[in-house]
Amino acid sequence: MRFKFYLLLLLGFLTHAPFVWGNGTIRLDVKGRRIEGSPLSWTNNNMRLLARDGALWSFNPAHVRNMQKVSSRFHSYSSAEMRSGLYQEFGKRFDVSGTGHYLIVHPKGERDRWANRFENFYRSFVHYCRSRGIQTQSPPFPMVAVVFHKRLDFDRFVSADGVSITRRLLGYYSSTSNRILLYDTGAGKSNARQWQANWDTILHEAAHQSAFNTGVHSRFGSTPRWLVEGLGTLFEAKGVWDSRKYQQRTDRVNRGRLADFRRHLTKQSAGVIAKIVADDDLFQSNSDHAYAESWALTFFLTETESQKYKQLLRKTASRKPFTNYHSFERQKDFADVFGKDLTMLNARLERFIKTLP
Repeated sequence: MRFKFYLLLLLGFLTHAPFVWGNGTIRLDVKGRRIEGSPLSWTNNNMRLLARDGALWSFNPAHVRNMQKVSSRFHSYSSAEMRSGLYQEFGKRFDVSGTGHYLIVHPKGERDRWANRFENFYRSFVHYCRSRGIQTQSPPFPMVAVVFHKRLDFDRFVSADGVSITRRLLGYYSSTSNRILLYDTGAGKSNARQWQANWDTILHEAAHQSAFNTGVHSRFGSTPRWLVEGLGTLFEAKGVWDSRKYQQRTDRVNRGRLADFRRHLTKQSAGVIAKIVADDDLFQSNSDHAYAESWALTFFLTETESQKYKQLLRKTASRKPFTNYHSFERQKDFADVFGKDLTMLNARLERFIKTLP
């Protein structure tokens, strides 16, 4: 009986505008946790909810208790409300510093070290996108980044997110929690090398977070991984994350990814584009090659086919939420924008890469 009641309640949200969040707010309890948010989709076995703090929840409706509609509109928690929740979650060892678009959870006394770096990057991201004609929206939620001094604390949160723990992992953005988690390798006393590792991680992961929160990518869709990681690696170069100061093409080259791609190019040059466009398998079999190819293709397209690249971003971001993105669909969408002759496009990519100093 309870299940039927909840189903009727959800239908009131979903019938008129399926898969569109923002139509209302419900409150419910699931496995002992109270959540407020907007329903995104509902089946007999799965419910998806966008919480007011920006997190995405997915659970079996049978586990839901005490569901009620609390508002006909949806809005995020305020920065003050989210800040209070973060203090409760992380405890007395941490401070929470706010900027225009960010809330940074960091060890006490380190506001100046972290807060403005994230905010400045966000502004650089928006500036770069707009200069290329890529439309951006204002983030609907305060974006959260969490900095840990202790590897044990970082690993504990990583594990809770279901992410594989490796020594190489220094940070990541989770589209589920909508947060960046970062391990400060110098524990607040970083030397130049350690701080560079921190900064490189911030650049890459903040690019992901900014893209998913401004509509460049969709958090509700299956964006091809080369598009996601290509944009992330693009912003590792100073001429991209600080394009106002560094304006030459050579400044926009990611030297590390370029070297990786050139090493790979000598071994396997044919079909780079066709393989990475069709599926994400290379990220499982050889992640270094996958990241290098994602950067090379993205850099090539943003420098030589920026209008078409913008079209592809718009096409992938506007796909119907929570649907599989099959290989043939990925290939068709890419071909619709860039043409079917991938052999020619691949040859152009290789020639372009060879011209880079």
